[in-house]
Amino acid sequence: MKSPLLGLRTTIYKVSDMAQAKAWYSDAFGIEAYFDEPFYIGFNVGGYELGLQPDEKNEGKTDGVITYWGVDDVAQTINHLIEKGATIYEEPTEVGGGIIVGAVKDLWGNVVGVIYNPHFQLAG
Repeated sequence: MKSPLLGLRTTIYKVSDMAQAKAWYSDAFGIEAYFDEPFYIGFNVGGYELGLQPDEKNEGKTDGVITYWGVDDVAQTINHLIEKGATIYEEPTEVGGGIIVGAVKDLWGNVVGVIYNPHFQLAG
């Protein structure tokens, strides 16, 4: 059976200051936004969408869902994000099979995860 789901496409982070968040993510991720409107700022991160939207409801954040961005070195990336002002959420940890995960909270309380997974390959 073929799945109708094509895979992950977009992660949205809600932020209270769009301009500040755009600058922070541009600096922290080393990329520029390709789409920039008051209602949405989009970044292409290795073929996946990182979107910023205004946090108009201000209902607080949930830690129930974490997006893990693929990296070559989890500890180095976590340290880089902390240097940019993020705070540690999940220390780099090997979870088995050489897979290492870690996470920080950005300046707006969003959990930003990173993962090194030597077994993962994009479907082609």
